[in-house]
Amino acid sequence: MAYPAMPRFLELPVRAVVITAPGGPEVLNLEEVPDPVPGEGEVVVEVAAAGVNPADVLQRLGFYPPQPGASPYPGLECSGRITAVGPGVSGWREGDRVCALMAGGGYAELAAVPAGQLLPIPDGVGLTDAAALPEVACTVNASVFGQAKLAPGEVLLVHGGAGGIGTMAIQVAKARGAVVACTAGTPAKLERCRELGADLAISYRDDDFVPAVRDFTGGRGADVILDIIGAPYLARNIEALAIGGRLLQISIRAGGHAEVDLDLAGPPGGGEICGRRGRQGPGVAAGGRGPGGAGDRAHAAAGGGGTGAPPAGRRFPCGEDPAGQLRNHSPLRGAAVGRENRVRAPSGDPVLVSGHAKHGPGPWPRTGRARHPAHRVTPDPA
Repeated sequence: MAYPAMPRFLELPVRAVVITAPGGPEVLNLEEVPDPVPGEGEVVVEVAAAGVNPADVLQRLGFYPPQPGASPYPGLECSGRITAVGPGVSGWREGDRVCALMAGGGYAELAAVPAGQLLPIPDGVGLTDAAALPEVACTVNASVFGQAKLAPGEVLLVHGGAGGIGTMAIQVAKARGAVVACTAGTPAKLERCRELGADLAISYRDDDFVPAVRDFTGGRGADVILDIIGAPYLARNIEALAIGGRLLQISIRAGGHAEVDLDLAGPPGGGEICGRRGRQGPGVAAGGRGPGGAGDRAHAAAGGGGTGAPPAGRRFPCGEDPAGQLRNHSPLRGAAVGRENRVRAPSGDPVLVSGHAKHGPGPWPRTGRARHPAHRVTPDPA
């Protein structure tokens, strides 16, 4: 349905969660900000949900500044509907349901996003749920299948199997024919990993994953290891690798300095160690709809083989104070965030998707005048 144009003075200003200065959670404020205008090759997305990532905590603390030219507001992924299309954009139109991997700016009602960083939402994934897809889907595809080239029948060991990266890696690897082992810290998390398809789930509190993986593989070891821990696991990861194995070091949550006995790596040329660091710049491409691009692979991974958004979890109503909810919610109070159980909430106005929960309904409750109806997000039932 078409709506008549609403006079600009009747529209409410855009609001965003702003980091007023480096510091604790108290520096987060909800403020009115300028409306984004799509530039060349950009679209404007009305945000239905935004992901909460460890990088947002680091940005709030002053340790992870946005790249030059990127939005100053936190939020590296979002979902919503396109409300404006800039010049030079093809393949997208107003009203399209999208999710996006961003250089920043997801914690806002409207966000300008380069079209190359958009992903179509897979069938069966709700509009708000889709905010949980871009970071994990693109990370898993770029690392596990891009760098390490995990093949059907190979063994993948995932550390932190119950987190967002872990839950996505388990599902996608299984869908592509790999054998999956993982580590997690509690019986409930181990069981959840098995439900998602893990062939072997190891308690890192009670067991050493090296002999567990060696026994499971008949002494061969893992072909690919996806690690987020860092220094404390490095030597054991190398010991657990098969000859020709690949170690993917995508985070160093427990430290980045370690000494390694290179004899553990086996004969020369016995394996690879791959790293991933740095923040997305404003021009980074998720691949969009181009065939064969990272976005195409991430979309296929998220929508194919029975996989979808990461598992559902707790719900936190935002009420009238979304910035207050962020200040009080643990993922933005600490530096490490697991992303399991983070993607289901009642339908409503835009929500925030956090490390272990999704905030909703909210956080942008409207009182008095409303935006033009054509600019409103219609919540999906899924």
